[in-house]
Amino acid sequence: MRDVIELLKSGGTMLYPTDTVWGIGCDATNEESCQKILDLKKRPEHKSFIILVDDFPMLQRYIPEFQEVCYDLADFAVKPLTIIYPDAKGLAPSILAKDGSVGIRITKNPTCLKLIRGLRKPIVSTSANLSGEKNPTNYDEISNEIKEGVDHIIKERLNEKMNTPSQIIKIGLKGDVKVIRK
Repeated sequence: MRDVIELLKSGGTMLYPTDTVWGIGCDATNEESCQKILDLKKRPEHKSFIILVDDFPMLQRYIPEFQEVCYDLADFAVKPLTIIYPDAKGLAPSILAKDGSVGIRITKNPTCLKLIRGLRKPIVSTSANLSGEKNPTNYDEISNEIKEGVDHIIKERLNEKMNTPSQIIKIGLKGDVKVIRK
């Protein structure tokens, strides 16, 4: 795992199994790495990415102020939950939405936790497909263009079916909650 962490520190990209689907990732604070992923996915620049963190203290480094309800939402979620927070700081500009918000999920996946804790930064978690195409449900469904376009592939859970995208909730500046995806 150390070699992957060093690769991420040096601006590399990876294909990896997340807690929800196969993802493409990099250091979420590295603009050049995030641009590589945008180019690889052929994704419009106005679409933001989801990032993964290991806990609330890391989240607070990038979202200094958020509503208390976020603790409860994360603690009581029965499946992976991505919360879109306003006013993100310290992240690569290309992963933010036009309004400065970003989707963040506190992951419990052991592989993702090792990567995040080794890097000491959040990682990008965007689905391993070209923009507009169907999300792959397993490793074999990932296009060769994606596989060949990343710097490293974490070859775990290759035969496992993964097609459970996270729930997404958006939190407003005044604490208003909007369900984006159930």
